[in-house]
Amino acid sequence: MKDATDIQKLVMFYAKREEMLPRSLNEIYENIRDFSVIEKDDRIVACGSLHVCWDNLAEVKSLAVYPKHAKNGYGTMLVGKATREAKKLGITRLFTLTFQAGFFEKLGFYRVDVNDLPKKVWFECVRCVHFPDCDEEALVKDI
Repeated sequence: MKDATDIQKLVMFYAKREEMLPRSLNEIYENIRDFSVIEKDDRIVACGSLHVCWDNLAEVKSLAVYPKHAKNGYGTMLVGKATREAKKLGITRLFTLTFQAGFFEKLGFYRVDVNDLPKKVWFECVRCVHFPDCDEEALVKDI
């Protein structure tokens, strides 16, 4: 629980640059169990979450690394952790909606039309300020 405000600060750092969708503090608290963080010198430098959507589908969300700590493999580590956790849960497919498609492609995700994803993933999309003109790309990875 103590990490929620720092997670939000990191997410909002990128949201203000329009490189990530914003998350309210309330939303982070409601989903705090989905999040993993990486700390350096007792400060959060990276975060990401795995959100289960259905029996065989989960989303990698809010993946962020402060620029000072980029290129240290933290994003890759968090996606790896999410993948392992999904496998333990019996999930067979991960997806992400992102402005950073190239990063996820390096990790084995591939681009799909967002309309090919189950309608359940649209729950969050229709509440977004960017809907219906969002530039995020949909990617999936079968695990």
